Amino acid sequence: MELSRRKFGKLAVVTGAAVAAGSVAGTTLGGPAGAAATWRATGTAVPALSGFDNQLKAFMQARGITAGQVAVTYKGRLVLARGYSTESTLDVQPTSLFRVASVSKTVTGAAIMKLVQDGKLSLSTPVTSILTFTPPTGQTVDARLKSVTIKRLLQHLGGWDRNVSGDPNFKDAAIAQALGVPMQLRHADVIKYMAGRPLDLAPGSKYAYSNYGYLLAGRVIEKVSGLSYEAYVKQKLLTPLKITRMALGASVWKRAGEVPYESQSTGRTVMDNSGAIVPAPYGSFSMRTQDANGGWLASAPDLVRWAKMFDAPGVLNSTSLASVWAKPETGLATDGSYYGLGWNVRPTTGGTGRNTWHTGSMPGTFSLLVRTSSGLSWAAVFNRRDDASGKSYGDIDAAMWTAANGVTSWPTHDLFPKYFV
Repeated sequence: MELSRRKFGKLAVVTGAAVAAGSVAGTTLGGPAGAAATWRATGTAVPALSGFDNQLKAFMQARGITAGQVAVTYKGRLVLARGYSTESTLDVQPTSLFRVASVSKTVTGAAIMKLVQDGKLSLSTPVTSILTFTPPTGQTVDARLKSVTIKRLLQHLGGWDRNVSGDPNFKDAAIAQALGVPMQLRHADVIKYMAGRPLDLAPGSKYAYSNYGYLLAGRVIEKVSGLSYEAYVKQKLLTPLKITRMALGASVWKRAGEVPYESQSTGRTVMDNSGAIVPAPYGSFSMRTQDANGGWLASAPDLVRWAKMFDAPGVLNSTSLASVWAKPETGLATDGSYYGLGWNVRPTTGGTGRNTWHTGSMPGTFSLLVRTSSGLSWAAVFNRRDDASGKSYGDIDAAMWTAANGVTSWPTHDLFPKYFV
Protein backbone atom coordinates (compact mmCIF):
# COMPACT_ATOMS: atom_id res chain seq x y z
CA MET A 1 0.00 0.00 0.00
CA GLU A 2 1.22 3.53 -0.67
CA LEU A 3 -0.08 7.06 -0.37
CA SER A 4 -1.27 8.94 -3.44
CA ARG A 5 1.46 9.91 -5.85
CA ARG A 6 -0.38 13.16 -6.55
CA LYS A 7 -0.03 14.38 -2.98
CA PHE A 8 0.44 12.82 0.41
CA GLY A 9 -3.06 12.53 1.86
CA LYS A 10 -4.30 11.85 5.34
CA LEU A 11 -3.80 8.21 6.29
CA ALA A 12 -6.81 6.70 8.00
CA VAL A 13 -6.34 4.97 11.33
CA VAL A 14 -7.27 1.66 9.72
CA THR A 15 -6.79 1.47 5.95
CA GLY A 16 -7.24 -1.15 3.29
CA ALA A 17 -8.11 -4.79 3.66
CA ALA A 18 -4.95 -5.68 5.53
CA VAL A 19 -6.96 -5.80 8.74
CA ALA A 20 -9.35 -8.68 8.38
CA ALA A 21 -13.10 -8.22 8.29
CA GLY A 22 -14.48 -8.03 11.79
CA SER A 23 -11.33 -6.50 13.23
CA VAL A 24 -11.69 -3.84 15.87
CA ALA A 25 -9.46 -1.20 17.34
CA GLY A 26 -7.39 -2.84 20.02
CA THR A 27 -4.95 -1.74 22.64
CA THR A 28 -1.95 0.17 21.39
CA LEU A 29 1.60 -0.43 22.53
CA GLY A 30 2.72 3.07 23.37
CA GLY A 31 0.84 6.20 22.38
CA PRO A 32 0.86 9.97 22.44
CA ALA A 33 0.00 10.14 26.14
CA GLY A 34 3.41 8.99 27.32
CA ALA A 35 5.46 9.69 24.23
CA ALA A 36 7.39 12.65 25.62
CA ALA A 37 8.70 10.74 28.62
CA THR A 38 11.70 9.26 26.79
CA TRP A 39 13.77 10.27 23.79
CA ARG A 40 16.77 8.26 22.68
CA ALA A 41 18.85 8.96 19.57
CA THR A 42 21.67 6.74 18.29
CA GLY A 43 24.22 7.16 15.52
CA THR A 44 26.52 10.12 14.92
CA ALA A 45 25.00 13.46 15.88
CA VAL A 46 25.63 16.11 13.20
CA PRO A 47 24.97 19.65 14.53
CA ALA A 48 24.54 21.11 11.04
CA LEU A 49 21.71 18.61 10.44
CA SER A 50 19.98 18.93 13.80
CA GLY A 51 16.84 20.02 11.98
CA PHE A 52 16.26 16.40 10.96
CA ASP A 53 16.58 15.26 14.58
CA ASN A 54 14.13 17.96 15.66
CA GLN A 55 11.59 17.09 12.98
CA LEU A 56 11.75 13.36 13.74
CA LYS A 57 11.41 13.97 17.48
CA ALA A 58 8.34 16.16 17.02
CA PHE A 59 6.81 13.75 14.50
CA MET A 60 7.33 10.64 16.62
CA GLN A 61 6.35 12.12 19.96
CA ALA A 62 3.13 13.59 18.55
CA ARG A 63 2.07 10.13 17.38
CA GLY A 64 3.50 7.90 20.07
CA ILE A 65 5.84 6.17 17.62
CA THR A 66 8.33 4.12 19.61
CA ALA A 67 10.86 3.35 16.85
CA GLY A 68 12.09 5.36 13.88
CA GLN A 69 15.11 6.00 11.70
CA VAL A 70 16.34 8.60 9.27
CA ALA A 71 19.20 8.62 6.78
CA VAL A 72 20.23 11.47 4.47
CA THR A 73 22.68 11.63 1.58
CA TYR A 74 24.08 14.73 -0.09
CA LYS A 75 25.89 14.51 -3.43
CA GLY A 76 26.21 10.76 -2.97
CA ARG A 77 27.64 10.93 0.57
CA LEU A 78 25.84 9.57 3.64
CA VAL A 79 25.78 12.61 5.92
CA LEU A 80 23.24 11.48 8.53
CA ALA A 81 22.20 8.08 9.91
CA ARG A 82 20.14 8.08 13.09
CA GLY A 83 17.97 5.72 15.10
CA TYR A 84 15.30 7.02 17.47
CA SER A 85 13.15 5.62 20.25
CA THR A 86 10.55 6.98 22.65
CA GLU A 87 10.62 3.79 24.74
CA SER A 88 13.32 3.39 27.37
CA THR A 89 13.67 -0.37 26.82
CA LEU A 90 13.82 -0.18 23.01
CA ASP A 91 17.25 0.26 21.43
CA VAL A 92 16.94 1.50 17.84
CA GLN A 93 20.25 1.75 16.02
CA PRO A 94 20.83 3.20 12.53
CA THR A 95 21.25 -0.41 11.42
CA SER A 96 18.03 -1.75 12.98
CA LEU A 97 15.71 -3.39 10.48
CA PHE A 98 12.19 -2.20 9.62
CA ARG A 99 9.56 -3.53 7.26
CA VAL A 100 9.50 -1.03 4.40
CA ALA A 101 6.26 -2.21 2.73
CA SER A 102 5.75 -0.78 -0.77
CA VAL A 103 9.18 0.82 -0.97
CA SER A 104 9.96 -2.79 -1.93
CA LYS A 105 8.53 -2.02 -5.38
CA THR A 106 11.64 -0.01 -6.21
CA VAL A 107 13.59 -3.24 -5.70
CA THR A 108 11.32 -5.38 -7.85
CA GLY A 109 11.31 -2.83 -10.66
CA ALA A 110 15.12 -2.77 -10.65
CA ALA A 111 15.31 -6.58 -10.63
CA ILE A 112 13.13 -6.74 -13.73
CA MET A 113 15.33 -4.13 -15.42
CA LYS A 114 18.46 -6.15 -14.59
CA LEU A 115 16.96 -9.14 -16.38
CA VAL A 116 16.11 -6.91 -19.36
CA GLN A 117 19.61 -5.43 -19.33
CA ASP A 118 21.12 -8.92 -19.35
CA GLY A 119 19.04 -9.92 -22.37
CA LYS A 120 16.86 -12.40 -20.50
CA LEU A 121 13.58 -10.51 -20.69
CA SER A 122 11.77 -7.76 -22.60
CA LEU A 123 9.46 -5.17 -21.10
CA SER A 124 7.08 -5.76 -24.01
CA THR A 125 6.71 -9.48 -23.26
CA PRO A 126 3.19 -10.48 -22.17
CA VAL A 127 3.16 -11.94 -18.68
CA THR A 128 1.13 -14.85 -20.08
CA SER A 129 4.18 -15.84 -22.15
CA ILE A 130 6.16 -16.44 -18.97
CA LEU A 131 3.71 -17.51 -16.29
CA THR A 132 0.92 -20.08 -16.48
CA PHE A 133 -2.55 -18.92 -15.45
CA THR A 134 -4.86 -21.81 -14.61
CA PRO A 135 -8.23 -20.71 -13.22
CA PRO A 136 -10.39 -22.71 -10.80
CA THR A 137 -12.62 -25.33 -12.36
CA GLY A 138 -15.53 -23.77 -14.21
CA GLN A 139 -13.88 -20.36 -14.60
CA THR A 140 -12.04 -18.85 -17.55
CA VAL A 141 -9.10 -16.51 -17.98
CA ASP A 142 -9.95 -12.99 -19.16
CA ALA A 143 -8.75 -12.81 -22.77
CA ARG A 144 -7.38 -9.33 -22.11
CA LEU A 145 -4.73 -10.79 -19.80
CA LYS A 146 -2.63 -11.46 -22.92
CA SER A 147 -2.27 -7.67 -23.27
CA VAL A 148 -0.63 -7.30 -19.85
CA THR A 149 3.06 -6.77 -20.57
CA ILE A 150 5.88 -6.73 -18.04
CA LYS A 151 6.04 -2.94 -18.38
CA ARG A 152 2.32 -2.61 -17.65
CA LEU A 153 2.73 -4.75 -14.53
CA LEU A 154 5.39 -2.38 -13.20
CA GLN A 155 3.54 0.81 -14.17
CA HIS A 156 0.24 -0.28 -12.58
CA LEU A 157 -1.46 -0.49 -15.97
CA GLY A 158 -2.32 -4.19 -15.84
CA GLY A 159 -6.06 -3.70 -15.42
CA TRP A 160 -6.51 -4.65 -11.75
CA ASP A 161 -8.16 -1.92 -9.69
CA ARG A 162 -8.32 -2.55 -5.94
CA ASN A 163 -10.91 0.23 -5.61
CA VAL A 164 -13.24 -1.86 -7.77
CA SER A 165 -12.59 -5.48 -6.81
CA GLY A 166 -10.38 -5.25 -3.72
CA ASP A 167 -6.72 -6.14 -3.22
CA PRO A 168 -6.16 -9.90 -3.62
CA ASN A 169 -2.90 -9.65 -1.69
CA PHE A 170 -5.03 -8.94 1.40
CA LYS A 171 -7.94 -11.34 0.72
CA ASP A 172 -6.38 -14.48 2.17
CA ALA A 173 -9.47 -15.85 3.90
CA ALA A 174 -11.71 -15.29 0.87
CA ILE A 175 -9.18 -16.91 -1.46
CA ALA A 176 -8.65 -19.88 0.83
CA GLN A 177 -12.40 -20.46 1.04
CA ALA A 178 -12.92 -20.07 -2.71
CA LEU A 179 -10.15 -22.54 -3.56
CA GLY A 180 -10.71 -24.91 -0.67
CA VAL A 181 -7.09 -24.59 0.48
CA PRO A 182 -5.70 -23.91 3.95
CA MET A 183 -3.98 -20.74 5.03
CA GLN A 184 -1.15 -19.63 4.99
CA LEU A 185 -1.55 -19.01 1.26
CA ARG A 186 1.15 -19.44 -1.36
CA HIS A 187 1.71 -17.16 -4.34
CA ALA A 188 0.28 -19.91 -6.56
CA ASP A 189 -3.01 -19.79 -4.65
CA VAL A 190 -3.42 -16.06 -5.22
CA ILE A 191 -2.55 -16.42 -8.91
CA LYS A 192 -4.98 -19.32 -9.40
CA TYR A 193 -7.79 -17.37 -7.75
CA MET A 194 -7.09 -14.25 -9.82
CA ALA A 195 -6.80 -16.28 -13.04
CA GLY A 196 -10.54 -16.86 -12.85
CA ARG A 197 -11.43 -13.24 -12.12
CA PRO A 198 -12.12 -10.67 -14.87
CA LEU A 199 -9.86 -7.66 -15.14
CA ASP A 200 -11.39 -4.43 -13.86
CA LEU A 201 -9.96 -2.37 -16.72
CA ALA A 202 -8.55 -2.85 -20.18
CA PRO A 203 -4.76 -3.20 -19.80
CA GLY A 204 -2.98 0.05 -20.54
CA SER A 205 -6.15 2.16 -20.25
CA LYS A 206 -5.84 3.59 -16.74
CA TYR A 207 -3.37 3.82 -13.85
CA ALA A 208 -4.62 1.74 -10.92
CA TYR A 209 -2.16 0.89 -8.15
CA SER A 210 -1.82 -2.90 -7.97
CA ASN A 211 0.05 -4.95 -5.40
CA TYR A 212 -0.99 -8.04 -7.35
CA GLY A 213 0.85 -6.79 -10.43
CA TYR A 214 4.07 -6.75 -8.40
CA LEU A 215 3.34 -10.19 -6.94
CA LEU A 216 3.32 -11.39 -10.55
CA ALA A 217 6.51 -9.48 -11.33
CA GLY A 218 8.21 -11.36 -8.52
CA ARG A 219 7.19 -14.67 -10.04
CA VAL A 220 8.48 -13.52 -13.44
CA ILE A 221 11.86 -12.83 -11.84
CA GLU A 222 11.90 -16.35 -10.39
CA LYS A 223 10.82 -18.04 -13.62
CA VAL A 224 13.30 -16.21 -15.84
CA SER A 225 16.29 -16.26 -13.47
CA GLY A 226 15.84 -19.76 -12.04
CA LEU A 227 16.45 -18.32 -8.56
CA SER A 228 14.14 -17.38 -5.73
CA TYR A 229 13.06 -13.75 -5.81
CA GLU A 230 15.11 -12.95 -2.71
CA ALA A 231 18.20 -14.76 -3.95
CA TYR A 232 18.15 -13.00 -7.31
CA VAL A 233 17.82 -9.56 -5.73
CA LYS A 234 20.61 -10.23 -3.26
CA GLN A 235 23.00 -11.67 -5.84
CA LYS A 236 22.43 -9.26 -8.71
CA LEU A 237 21.51 -6.00 -6.98
CA LEU A 238 22.30 -5.83 -3.28
CA THR A 239 25.66 -7.61 -3.11
CA PRO A 240 27.31 -5.30 -5.69
CA LEU A 241 26.17 -2.36 -3.52
CA LYS A 242 27.55 -3.98 -0.33
CA ILE A 243 24.03 -4.02 1.14
CA THR A 244 24.03 -7.09 3.37
CA ARG A 245 21.31 -6.39 5.96
CA MET A 246 18.29 -6.28 3.67
CA ALA A 247 16.16 -9.42 3.65
CA LEU A 248 12.56 -10.51 3.24
CA GLY A 249 10.51 -10.23 6.41
CA ALA A 250 8.25 -12.75 8.11
CA SER A 251 4.68 -12.46 9.32
CA VAL A 252 5.20 -13.37 12.97
CA TRP A 253 8.85 -14.01 13.85
CA LYS A 254 11.53 -11.31 13.74
CA ARG A 255 15.04 -11.31 12.35
CA ALA A 256 17.97 -10.28 14.53
CA GLY A 257 17.98 -6.51 14.82
CA GLU A 258 14.40 -6.09 13.61
CA VAL A 259 12.19 -3.66 15.52
CA PRO A 260 8.82 -4.60 17.06
CA TYR A 261 5.72 -3.34 15.23
CA GLU A 262 2.74 -1.61 16.80
CA SER A 263 -0.83 -0.83 15.83
CA GLN A 264 -4.17 0.11 17.34
CA SER A 265 -5.80 -2.67 15.34
CA THR A 266 -6.25 -6.40 15.51
CA GLY A 267 -7.41 -8.86 12.86
CA ARG A 268 -8.09 -12.52 12.21
CA THR A 269 -4.95 -14.51 11.55
CA VAL A 270 -4.17 -15.58 7.99
CA MET A 271 -1.40 -17.90 9.20
CA ASP A 272 -3.88 -20.76 9.64
CA ASN A 273 -7.61 -21.42 9.71
CA SER A 274 -8.05 -20.99 13.45
CA GLY A 275 -9.77 -17.61 13.23
CA ALA A 276 -7.68 -16.35 16.12
CA ILE A 277 -7.57 -12.58 16.69
CA VAL A 278 -4.01 -11.27 16.51
CA PRO A 279 -2.28 -7.87 16.65
CA ALA A 280 -2.60 -6.47 13.12
CA PRO A 281 1.16 -6.42 12.33
CA TYR A 282 1.61 -10.05 13.36
CA GLY A 283 -0.42 -12.34 11.16
CA SER A 284 -3.44 -10.37 9.94
CA PHE A 285 -1.70 -10.34 6.55
CA SER A 286 0.89 -12.62 5.01
CA MET A 287 4.42 -11.32 4.55
CA ARG A 288 5.16 -14.47 2.51
CA THR A 289 2.87 -13.47 -0.34
CA GLN A 290 3.86 -9.80 -0.09
CA ASP A 291 7.52 -10.33 -1.00
CA ALA A 292 7.84 -8.54 -4.34
CA ASN A 293 5.24 -5.86 -3.62
CA GLY A 294 5.98 -5.12 0.03
CA GLY A 295 8.09 -7.72 1.81
CA TRP A 296 11.56 -6.25 2.31
CA LEU A 297 13.25 -5.35 5.57
CA ALA A 298 15.85 -2.59 5.54
CA SER A 299 17.42 0.15 7.61
CA ALA A 300 17.23 3.79 6.54
CA PRO A 301 20.95 3.77 5.57
CA ASP A 302 20.27 0.67 3.45
CA LEU A 303 17.49 2.51 1.64
CA VAL A 304 19.55 5.59 0.76
CA ARG A 305 22.42 3.33 -0.30
CA TRP A 306 19.89 1.59 -2.55
CA ALA A 307 18.61 4.93 -3.85
CA LYS A 308 22.15 5.98 -4.76
CA MET A 309 22.22 3.15 -7.32
CA PHE A 310 19.79 5.17 -9.43
CA ASP A 311 21.97 8.30 -9.49
CA ALA A 312 24.37 7.11 -12.18
CA PRO A 313 25.03 4.08 -14.39
CA GLY A 314 26.48 1.12 -12.54
CA VAL A 315 24.51 -1.99 -11.61
CA LEU A 316 21.88 -0.62 -13.99
CA ASN A 317 23.26 1.02 -17.14
CA SER A 318 22.08 4.31 -18.62
CA THR A 319 19.55 2.60 -20.89
CA SER A 320 18.01 0.74 -17.96
CA LEU A 321 17.84 3.89 -15.83
CA ALA A 322 16.15 5.76 -18.66
CA SER A 323 13.53 3.01 -18.78
CA VAL A 324 12.93 3.30 -15.02
CA TRP A 325 12.09 7.01 -15.39
CA ALA A 326 10.27 6.84 -18.74
CA LYS A 327 6.70 8.16 -18.92
CA PRO A 328 3.98 5.51 -19.16
CA GLU A 329 1.47 5.30 -22.00
CA THR A 330 -1.17 6.83 -19.73
CA GLY A 331 -1.58 7.93 -16.13
CA LEU A 332 0.07 11.36 -16.01
CA ALA A 333 -1.24 13.54 -13.20
CA THR A 334 -2.13 17.20 -13.67
CA ASP A 335 1.19 18.23 -12.09
CA GLY A 336 3.08 16.04 -14.54
CA SER A 337 3.88 13.27 -12.06
CA TYR A 338 3.56 9.63 -13.01
CA TYR A 339 4.54 6.12 -11.97
CA GLY A 340 7.67 4.76 -13.68
CA LEU A 341 9.12 1.29 -13.12
CA GLY A 342 8.82 1.01 -9.34
CA TRP A 343 9.09 4.75 -8.55
CA ASN A 344 6.82 7.77 -8.47
CA VAL A 345 8.32 10.45 -10.70
CA ARG A 346 7.75 14.20 -10.83
CA PRO A 347 9.76 16.20 -13.39
CA THR A 348 11.01 19.50 -12.01
CA THR A 349 10.11 22.86 -13.50
CA GLY A 350 11.74 23.20 -16.89
CA GLY A 351 12.13 19.44 -17.24
CA THR A 352 15.83 19.52 -16.33
CA GLY A 353 15.55 17.08 -13.43
CA ARG A 354 13.16 14.94 -11.45
CA ASN A 355 12.14 14.15 -7.91
CA THR A 356 11.43 10.45 -7.37
CA TRP A 357 9.98 8.70 -4.34
CA HIS A 358 7.99 5.86 -2.88
CA THR A 359 6.02 5.42 0.31
CA GLY A 360 5.16 2.22 2.12
CA SER A 361 2.34 1.45 4.53
CA MET A 362 1.18 -1.73 6.27
CA PRO A 363 -0.16 -2.33 9.77
CA GLY A 364 2.85 -1.58 11.97
CA THR A 365 4.85 0.14 9.23
CA PHE A 366 5.28 3.48 7.51
CA SER A 367 8.20 4.27 5.22
CA LEU A 368 9.36 6.99 2.84
CA LEU A 369 12.24 7.05 0.35
CA VAL A 370 12.95 10.23 -1.62
CA ARG A 371 15.49 11.21 -4.29
CA THR A 372 15.60 14.90 -5.20
CA SER A 373 16.77 16.67 -8.33
CA SER A 374 19.23 18.69 -6.22
CA GLY A 375 21.37 15.71 -5.23
CA LEU A 376 19.70 14.99 -1.89
CA SER A 377 18.13 11.70 -0.88
CA TRP A 378 16.56 10.60 2.37
CA ALA A 379 14.72 7.74 3.99
CA ALA A 380 12.49 7.67 7.07
CA VAL A 381 10.99 4.51 8.55
CA PHE A 382 8.69 3.92 11.52
CA ASN A 383 7.22 0.95 13.40
CA ARG A 384 3.60 2.04 13.20
CA ARG A 385 1.24 3.82 10.82
CA ASP A 386 -1.73 4.61 13.06
CA ASP A 387 -2.32 5.94 16.56
CA ALA A 388 -4.94 7.58 18.75
CA SER A 389 -3.95 11.10 17.64
CA GLY A 390 -5.34 10.56 14.15
CA LYS A 391 -2.46 12.61 12.73
CA SER A 392 -1.29 11.95 9.19
CA TYR A 393 1.84 9.87 8.72
CA GLY A 394 2.22 11.34 5.25
CA ASP A 395 3.23 14.57 6.97
CA ILE A 396 6.73 13.15 7.29
CA ASP A 397 7.29 14.21 3.68
CA ALA A 398 6.83 17.92 4.48
CA ALA A 399 8.84 17.52 7.71
CA MET A 400 11.82 16.14 5.79
CA TRP A 401 11.68 18.90 3.19
CA THR A 402 11.50 21.47 5.99
CA ALA A 403 14.60 19.99 7.62
CA ALA A 404 16.49 19.88 4.33
CA ASN A 405 15.59 23.42 3.39
CA GLY A 406 16.81 24.61 6.79
CA VAL A 407 20.37 23.36 6.28
CA THR A 408 22.76 26.29 5.69
CA SER A 409 25.95 24.27 5.18
CA TRP A 410 26.06 20.60 4.21
CA PRO A 411 28.74 18.46 5.92
CA THR A 412 31.62 17.11 3.87
CA HIS A 413 31.93 13.78 5.68
CA ASP A 414 30.71 10.41 4.38
CA LEU A 415 29.32 7.78 6.76
CA PHE A 416 28.84 5.10 4.09
CA PRO A 417 32.17 3.38 4.94
CA LYS A 418 30.98 3.06 8.54
CA TYR A 419 27.91 1.04 7.59
CA PHE A 420 28.91 -0.65 4.31
CA VAL A 421 32.18 -2.56 4.11
